Order: sequence, then structure tokens, then C-alpha cells
Amino acid sequence: MKPLDFRKRLFLVLSMFALLPAAVLTGAWTVAVWRALPFAAAGAAWERVAASGERASEAVRDAPLSDAQRQALATHERELHASVVQARRLDFVARRFAPVVIAVAIAALVLLWIVASRVAGHLSRQLSRPIHELVGWTEMIEQGMQPPTAGTARGAPEFETLRQRMRAMSTELAAGRERAVEAERLVAFRETARRVAHELKNPLTPMQLAIATVKRAAPDSLHESVRVLEEETARLARMARSFAQFGRLPDGQRSDVDVAELLRATASACVPSHLALRLELDDDLPRIRGYHDALQRAVMNVVLNAVDACGNAGTIAISATHQGTRLRIEVADTGAGIAPEHMATIWEPYVTHKAGGTGLGLAIAEQAVRAHGGSVRAESRPGEGARIIMELPADADTEPSSPRMR
Repeated sequence: MKPLDFRKRLFLVLSMFALLPAAVLTGAWTVAVWRALPFAAAGAAWERVAASGERASEAVRDAPLSDAQRQALATHERELHASVVQARRLDFVARRFAPVVIAVAIAALVLLWIVASRVAGHLSRQLSRPIHELVGWTEMIEQGMQPPTAGTARGAPEFETLRQRMRAMSTELAAGRERAVEAERLVAFRETARRVAHELKNPLTPMQLAIATVKRAAPDSLHESVRVLEEETARLARMARSFAQFGRLPDGQRSDVDVAELLRATASACVPSHLALRLELDDDLPRIRGYHDALQRAVMNVVLNAVDACGNAGTIAISATHQGTRLRIEVADTGAGIAPEHMATIWEPYVTHKAGGTGLGLAIAEQAVRAHGGSVRAESRPGEGARIIMELPADADTEPSSPRMR
């Protein structure tokens, strides 16, 4: 037998709470009235009193009585007759009032049942519909789906609060799932990068030694071929270093990093002289507690990407500002910009849209920034250049970097 659903069970419980006490009280009252009416009426008793009084009056009536006695006897007979008539009336009313009492009690019970069923139905709907809706939401959340963001508010205000909490919980769970998937994916990427770096480094050293030997003994006709070999082995070495960098998290001893000095050194080393450089650093930049090499590598990769985007001419703008508890670093260029269809994949490892790239520069930068509890994003309009924004938590306890002009 299929069990009743929650709404029907709730309806029955609420109805019984109203009906059963009313039925018991109505029955008790009806029985009490039914048993009390004969005592209140007492018609048979008055009939017996009237008969005995009539016999007494007949016996006294023939006796020698004074006028006062006869007048008193006549008064007694009248009062007795009136009392008997009144008793008969009360008995008549009492015998017909009992069914009326029962009928009224039943009618009141039916009316109460109708009212109680309406109230129970309303309350059961008010409670069961939101609960049924929220049960459906739990199934959606279990399947990784988002509950509706808007809808008709049903039930008490507490249910709407519960809906808002469940929406927030669903959003946090979805974000947690994405973070977990992203973490697993990055672990796989890093493991692959470590293996590739290891496999590249093993043959590179003997290859470079062999090329150096060949270069010393090679005739002039082979110099171009030797040069190509040197360039390609150098490119492979750079690739091996990129894979190795991506394959490991920032390690070593954390220290206070002078961001202003780091940006000056990176700009001086990475921006060639044929490109214009604008360096704008706040005077009160705080130091960051973190890994100097990892942060420098992140900024360097972003700056080198900007240099590649500018080509033979353009401007590189590097700025750093202190905004509350965050330190904001921006690297902008006047290159061709990033195509809209590529914006979603620029942080993906091994995804590159330029010849000879490894697709690890921005992935390494993002990994380093996130390892410091920061965030990174890109802004670009095709033909107007690109802007990479890195935000890092600033340690309020460390002293600001000393301002210095470039």
C-alpha cells in the first residue's frame, strides 16, 4: 500500500486535532443534557402529587369547615392544578428539546469539521508546498544543478530565508566543485610538465656539448646548420625551463618582497630599448610576504608577453597601487590585443596562439599569483592592446617599499 504523502498526512493530523476534541465534548454535552432533562422536568412526580391531592381534597370537602378553611382548600386546589399544568408543559418541552439538542450538536460538529478542514488544508498547503519545493532543490543541488534564482514566494518568511541560504549554499558548492576539478587538473598538468622537463633536460646537455664540438671543427659551409642547431637547442632549453617552472609550486623560504624594486628590475631586464616604458609606482607600496622568485617569474612572463604583443614599436605601462588590503599590479601594452574568442583560454596550460610558444607563460603567472592568495585577470580590446591585472594581499605589518625613481 502506497503511503500518504506529507501534505495528506499533515492535513489528517491537523484535522484530527480539531475534530476529535470537539466530537468528545459534543458527545459528553449531549449525554449530560439527555440525562439531566428528566430530572428538570419531573412531570410524572407532579401527576402523582396531583392525584393524591385530589383524593385528599374530596375527603376534606364533605367535612364541616369554616369559610376560611374552605377558602384555603380552594386556593390549594388552584395552586396544585397550576403546578401540574406547568409540569406537563415543561415535560412536553423537555421531551422534544433533547432531539433538538442532538441535532444542534451534530450540526455544530459538522460546521466545525468544515472550518477545521479548510484551516487544515490551508496550513498543510502553506507547509507542504515549500517543503516539497525545497526537497526538489536538494535533488537539484545533489545533481550539480542550480536552484531557481526567482519564483513565487510560498509559505512563511522563514521559508524564503531558507531558500536564500540554499541558493548561497548551492553557489558555494558549485564553486567548490570547480575549485576541486581545477586543482585536480592543475595537478595533472604539473605532473606532465615535470615529466616533459625531465625528458627534455636529459638529452639537452649532451646535445649542447656535441654542437659546441661540431661548431669548433665544422667548415664554413656548415656554420649555418650549426647556428640553426644552436638556436633550436636553446629553444628546447627554454621550453624545458618553462615546463620545470610550471611543474613545481612556489617553494623555498617566504620573505618580505619589495614589490617596487621587483617591478623596476623586471622592467629593466625585459623591456627592450626600442619600446617606450612607463613605470608608475605608488610611494607607499607595502612589502609582500611571499616567494620572491615566483612573483618575479610571474611578472616577467606577463611583461614578456606584452613585449611580444608590441613587436617593433609600442609602449609598455607598468603600474602598482596600494588599495586598502590589496596591492594591484597592472601591465598594459599597445599591441594588437587579445581576440575575444581567445580570452577564455589564455590562462590554460599548453594553449598558445603565437608561433614557438609553450602556452605556459600566463599559466605560470596565474599559478604564482594564486599561490599568494591573489587573483589575476585580463582586459583587452582588439587593436587597442591588452591589460593584465594582478591583485595580491598586502601585509599591513610590513614596512612600505622605499620610493625610488627609475
